[in-house]
Amino acid sequence: MSKKTHIFKAEIQQVLDLVIHSLYSKKEIFLRELISNASDAIDRAQYLGLTDKSVVADAPVWKIDLIVDKDDKTLAIADNGIGMSEEELDKNLGVIANSGTKAFAQALREKQQTNVPELIGQFGVGFYAAFMVAETVTVITLKRGEGQKAVKWSSAGDGSYTLEEAARDKPGTTIVLKLREGMDDFLNEWRLHELVKKYSDFIAYPIRFSDTGEAPKEDAQPLNTMKALWKRPKSEQTEEETNKFYTHLTHDYNPPLKTIPMSVEGAVEFKALLFLPKQAGFDLMMPNKKHGLHLYVRNVFIGADFDLLLPEYLRFVKGVVDSSDLPLNVSREMLQDDAVIRKIKSNITGKVLGTLAEMMADAPETYTDFFTAFGRVLKEGLHNDYENGDKLKALMMFRSATRDGNALISLADYVKAMPETQQEIYYLIAEDLETARHAPHIEALTQRGYDVLLFTDPIDQWVVDTLREFDGKKLVAVDKGALEVGTDEEKAAAKKKIEAAAGDFKELTALIQEHLKDDVKEVRFSPRLTGSACCLVADEHALNPSMERLMRAMNQEVPKQLRTLELNPDHAVIARMKSMLETDKNDTRLADYADLLFGQALLAEGASPKNPQRFTQLVAELMAQV
Repeated sequence: MSKKTHIFKAEIQQVLDLVIHSLYSKKEIFLRELISNASDAIDRAQYLGLTDKSVVADAPVWKIDLIVDKDDKTLAIADNGIGMSEEELDKNLGVIANSGTKAFAQALREKQQTNVPELIGQFGVGFYAAFMVAETVTVITLKRGEGQKAVKWSSAGDGSYTLEEAARDKPGTTIVLKLREGMDDFLNEWRLHELVKKYSDFIAYPIRFSDTGEAPKEDAQPLNTMKALWKRPKSEQTEEETNKFYTHLTHDYNPPLKTIPMSVEGAVEFKALLFLPKQAGFDLMMPNKKHGLHLYVRNVFIGADFDLLLPEYLRFVKGVVDSSDLPLNVSREMLQDDAVIRKIKSNITGKVLGTLAEMMADAPETYTDFFTAFGRVLKEGLHNDYENGDKLKALMMFRSATRDGNALISLADYVKAMPETQQEIYYLIAEDLETARHAPHIEALTQRGYDVLLFTDPIDQWVVDTLREFDGKKLVAVDKGALEVGTDEEKAAAKKKIEAAAGDFKELTALIQEHLKDDVKEVRFSPRLTGSACCLVADEHALNPSMERLMRAMNQEVPKQLRTLELNPDHAVIARMKSMLETDKNDTRLADYADLLFGQALLAEGASPKNPQRFTQLVAELMAQV
């Protein structure tokens, strides 16, 4: 066959320019694409060799070689796969997006063949990525089988290509790139090794290197490991191997807390190897920080931080997902959100939540350690993932009024420990644990033996609305609305006591309310106080005061909310004020005492008195009188 010059099909040059200059975000991607094509060629040869022994008559040892000639500034990617005929070469490389791989896979599907090999190339554009780094690309190929002739294809990406006979005695394909100026980096072994490890480490065939301009020696060490750990059965994955892979993946030199292998078949097929870290990274709560899983398509690395595969509240999960069903854009650098992605995401989410539930039941101490590290992030799911709301509620843990130190309790354990007379789950939102433990709002409850959940994480203030009930028990804020505790008889007795106090102290409460009319909505007596003189209580559906302060700190407009000042009818201060009022209705100290009560109530919830200077002055004056 004489040398022939061909013009790329109509408008192909424009597409070629797009591939070279716009399609890929990184020039290094060319190596991934060419190695993937070589792997596909070997897959095809192996598959056809099952039924046609002439295809593998030479009993090949399958391999992919990277051959560098620094003097000529060339990089060759060679394989001993299926090869191409002149007609296939012209058809596949003369028409962009006319992928031979895609046509091959389609032909097998039309014939309803089974065990079709997983082929990487689907769009027919990856080969042309070579022109991003090469001024000319030459392909020398010999198709496997009897009576085939070697063919040479060559182009400078300038609108034309040539086809001619070539000298090649062994089947396969060699792609030679004459590198452009400034691309010498791709002639260095360390750089090529780095790219192979990054993108093609798990290609199933050895990728070898030579910088002599000749094929590597047979005993040359592969640049890739060839071990896609996630595709091996769980029984064949050793703890040492998975820990080593986790370190390679995350650069975390502590072993993972939990390894989660997945193999899903059916409408959507994928494999995954997921990890729960032991410790939270410093970047877990950083805004705009990308988190996600490493994505492989048929053992080829596509990219890291693919957040479409995980909900945001599981961003602490590390690992890889490999699927042939994933819809990628044409450059294979971005996922396209569709039903397949959503199914994979749903499967992964369910598996992770199920694993956490098992850990919580079977290894509670380990789960507590996990929740201490990642609970704040997991709680975000309560606000965002309604579909898994019940599962997430069961995984929640909180500090409580009766638990020592930083000990955590689950909602299930809280309900299990409830006295028979307790019908509701009580909670208090506070800015810190110490303030919560000493809050006057919980006094009557803890005295009765009821526990109170203490919501002290900043995220608790955002998700509490989704925690309306658990196991049929309503969640009740102890610092909102009217609180009724105990049996019906006990509630009735408490109500009767409050009504009697309201009558006995009617003048005093009226005086206090008039003096604090700009600061409180109402002054009344409360069944929730046993040791403290007073506390502030919001309406049942009002904004929590901690949230109100947080929003104001973020410069958000928040309407002023007046709360109710509740008093303890059995406290000595209240009795003293009543006595002062009865002795002298014009006693100026009564106004000072009212200000002290209001300031005390604010301090008890972690806020500052309305006028700290006046508050401290009044305290000093009171101390001087004693």
